[in-house]
Amino acid sequence: MKGRKQKKSQDTCLQNNRAEPEGYAGGQTFMWITENNLTSIVQTGYGLLEHILSPSNLNAAYKRVKQNKGAGGVDEMEVESLKDYLIKEKDRLIESILKGKYRPNAVRRVEIPKDNGKKRQLGIPTVVDRVIQQAITQVLSPIYEKQFSSNSYGFRPGRNAHQALQQCQQYITEGYIYAVDMDLEKFFDTVNQSKLIEVLSRTIKDGRVISLIHKYLQAGVVVANKFEQTTVGVPQGGPLSPLLSNIMLNELDKELARRGHRFVRYADDMLILCKKRKECEAQYDKPAWVHRKQTVS
Repeated sequence: MKGRKQKKSQDTCLQNNRAEPEGYAGGQTFMWITENNLTSIVQTGYGLLEHILSPSNLNAAYKRVKQNKGAGGVDEMEVESLKDYLIKEKDRLIESILKGKYRPNAVRRVEIPKDNGKKRQLGIPTVVDRVIQQAITQVLSPIYEKQFSSNSYGFRPGRNAHQALQQCQQYITEGYIYAVDMDLEKFFDTVNQSKLIEVLSRTIKDGRVISLIHKYLQAGVVVANKFEQTTVGVPQGGPLSPLLSNIMLNELDKELARRGHRFVRYADDMLILCKKRKECEAQYDKPAWVHRKQTVS
């Protein structure tokens, strides 16, 4: 692939990769990033993946990961070392992703305590993988925000738990004084990946992006220095997992809206509000793919 030489940026946001045998034979765009002049050399075609790999989007993703800091992944690289590494390896990252040869590293699994005394499993991607996941999220989030329910408040821009409580109060004021309290038990750990990919494919028509996300889902985890495959679930801890969880749970939101329910959802916690107790008790029969704990109050 040919391109003009440009001044290398100190904030270049690209990555080395591990190769896979399969590749993508479609159009490619070679991105060069300079400190004061973001440019791209388009060879053939321009799709969603090229948008994700655009200089401005990658730079924004790098800055976000740097700002968030956080622990290193399985390669033990820290955020402080990210800039120099990306500057050195920038060319190979973009080319490998565009050719379909990019393969994410496994995530490092850790456990953190929950308020109820139990522990939550987190999967910490490498800092380089966090940049790519953040770049994907920045492009896909505006696309899916147009599809998401106004009754979901978790992990969405401009929405928070306080707003969710205000919506509950509004429903109560309207006479919906009974609630089914639903906790989707171990949701992140039990997501059907095939179903998620099918849902993603309804909107995302660039197969390379679907393939890249699928690789992240199946990248595996490292627990106590031992690799484990991941055939189900969406590991919590990376920038992409909150968006993927909302995309999956939006299917539940649409079903509840179709049934005419008043509900408020924050991530995998949800309330269905009713005017009569018997209406709440009738809502225990939900789609079979939802794992849940429920109480009526």
